Amino acid sequence: MSLAYQSVFTEENDRDLEEMEMQVFRMQNDMKEIAKKWDVVGVDQTKEDNLVIVYKAEEEERCNLMLNDCDSAFRGVWDFALQALFPDEDRIHIGDIKGPENKGYGTICIHYLKELAKDKNIPYITGDISDRDWDHLDRLIHFYEKHNFQVEVDYHNKSGKIVWNQAY
Repeated sequence: MSLAYQSVFTEENDRDLEEMEMQVFRMQNDMKEIAKKWDVVGVDQTKEDNLVIVYKAEEEERCNLMLNDCDSAFRGVWDFALQALFPDEDRIHIGDIKGPENKGYGTICIHYLKELAKDKNIPYITGDISDRDWDHLDRLIHFYEKHNFQVEVDYHNKSGKIVWNQAY
């Protein structure tokens, strides 16, 4: 290995290590703050290799799964949220997903929502595709199909439904 290449490689590794150390430090501090108000359900890693804290607020009829990216300090507000309802005992219904796209946050929250369904022995997760989703319909279809949801779209009425079945 040439000396110039070795130097660049070492500098890049040092920066990566420093960034990871900073994220771990933030994660420790943020987790203490988050745990004062919410249930911490896990720590995960985004597709950009950022550490994230996943936490929830669960009530009898609803659940919010929220995510804090340890790339920046927690300021009392989530970076991403998935809002769900428990309309009946065999179904979780996704009400809304809020936050930036293409960071891997949705994938992480869907994973934890599926875990919640399995833990509560709830066989289905459902959701609606509405008119307001139409400008990013292709992305939604790709996302849900990637996570093994059945997607039905009514192009004429600009609506649709998604269903995930634990049995499949």
